[in-house]
Amino acid sequence: PETTSQPLIAEKEHLIITINNKNQIFINNYQVAFDFLQEKLKKILESQEDRGVYLRADKEIPYGFVVQVMSEIKEAGVEKLGMVTEPIHQKKKGNKQKVKS
Repeated sequence: PETTSQPLIAEKEHLIITINNKNQIFINNYQVAFDFLQEKLKKILESQEDRGVYLRADKEIPYGFVVQVMSEIKEAGVEKLGMVTEPIHQKKKGNKQKVKS
């Protein structure tokens, strides 16, 4: 009987898009202008079997801008879009606000 085997594929680095607190966009560690985000992602995704992407945005970024970036990501052909979140840290003891009752 004939068998075919597929070569083992090394685990690929996850594709992470980051928006920093200066509205700068990065694909993994490479900065890309908003106007070229869709084009760059399309080129990257051509060679990717897994068409999933993670998005991480600074909490100070306006929601509307994040939605625009998400739209560009989806238009590039991304099939799965995950959000990277940071745990909410408790405020330091010195920063507690008193509640009047």
